[in-house]
Amino acid sequence: METPESNFNKLGFTLPPAPKPLGVYKPCLIDGKYLYLSGHGTVQEDGSLIIGRIGQDLDIEAGKLAARQVGLAILSTIKANLGSLNRVKRVIKVLGMVNCESSFERHPYVINGCSELFMQVWGEENGVGVRSAVGMGSLPGNIPVEVEAMFELHEGA
Repeated sequence: METPESNFNKLGFTLPPAPKPLGVYKPCLIDGKYLYLSGHGTVQEDGSLIIGRIGQDLDIEAGKLAARQVGLAILSTIKANLGSLNRVKRVIKVLGMVNCESSFERHPYVINGCSELFMQVWGEENGVGVRSAVGMGSLPGNIPVEVEAMFELHEGA
């Protein structure tokens, strides 16, 4: 039987370390059957960040890969706090923020890097939730993408 954990393992990605808060906030909060995750950045396996602005320092494909890296950081936080991706029933909402030039218009394409990862992990039915993808004049540390998300947990998980 396919599970989110087995689906992730088939992808062959390595999770970065779960990011530590860079301010006064909790990285995640469980409220009943819901898991809320604060904004995550582009943490790589070595703990460093992908930096740069889409359309200036990075092209759109590099931006999409950066969004996937944010998704991996989110998965790392889930595993660090819940022990397993299997505890998540489905993705409810994703808010993707893209650090880009003012003329850039393809924010949804960039954020697909994260959304496609979630779809691969939880499947098309449970891995795709509602979403916003917006452009920002800047993001902390000049990261190209930040994503916050909300998930539903399995009952009793």
